[in-house]
Amino acid sequence: MVQKLVVYPDDRVNCTSTDVRTFNETLWNVIEDMKDTMETNNIEAMAAMQIAYPYNIILIKSEDGYQEYINPRIITNSDLFDSIESSIYYPDVEVTVQRYGKIKLIYEDRNGKQQHADIQDKKLAATLQRKIDYTFGGNLLDKVDKNKREQILEALAGKGLIPQIDDVCPTFSKKDYFVSFTDKLLGFMGLSLLTPLFNLKTETIQTIYTIDKFIFPTILILMISFFFYAQYEAKKYSQCSSCQVGNNIGVIVKRSVLGLLFAIGAYFLVNPN
Repeated sequence: MVQKLVVYPDDRVNCTSTDVRTFNETLWNVIEDMKDTMETNNIEAMAAMQIAYPYNIILIKSEDGYQEYINPRIITNSDLFDSIESSIYYPDVEVTVQRYGKIKLIYEDRNGKQQHADIQDKKLAATLQRKIDYTFGGNLLDKVDKNKREQILEALAGKGLIPQIDDVCPTFSKKDYFVSFTDKLLGFMGLSLLTPLFNLKTETIQTIYTIDKFIFPTILILMISFFFYAQYEAKKYSQCSSCQVGNNIGVIVKRSVLGLLFAIGAYFLVNPN
């Protein structure tokens, strides 16, 4: 399915992509969406983040079809040269940046099998480096000096390129408040486990344990609230839903499990009864 391109000033490209861990139909569907979008827009190379999929995937057209690079990492580079480049993220912008003409990289194929490549072609090497920049939350203008970058951004602003608030994910989400408060409660629970190291009165220990017993269900309530607010936000910023869902489950599971472990620890270590 053809997806909408992420173009300036949409700042989702500043998100670091997540490595692919599961090689299944979900991955293959993302790759097909990338191919469809590349064909429709006549694009030679693409990182998944350029259509708002936060996965470490790069596709490059070749004579044999498409070369798929999943979780690519450059392990050696050499032969620095000046590369004249453009980007679909910045319309009608062309800059000269320094790239390596020879690179060696490791990556995985769509079935999760590790591969390696020794790239000697300067154009292909530069293209891979440019796309790998996207997977680490960078873009083309990060490679030019500050004055040049400001000149280009001013020129783009003159063309009327301003953020469309309804389409762009906010850089700060209110759901982060749930996470921040939860982390503070978890911090208290963790510190309370040190209670046996101090010669405290039984009443004080009982108070600390009572607070611990109150905090754990509070954490669960906060994580449930976080989930529902994240669902609301994913619908509001539909183009960013994949970016949000990929992280929210991990946030909930990590803090809920940690809270449970602290609660069990408090029962055995803090409980004065």
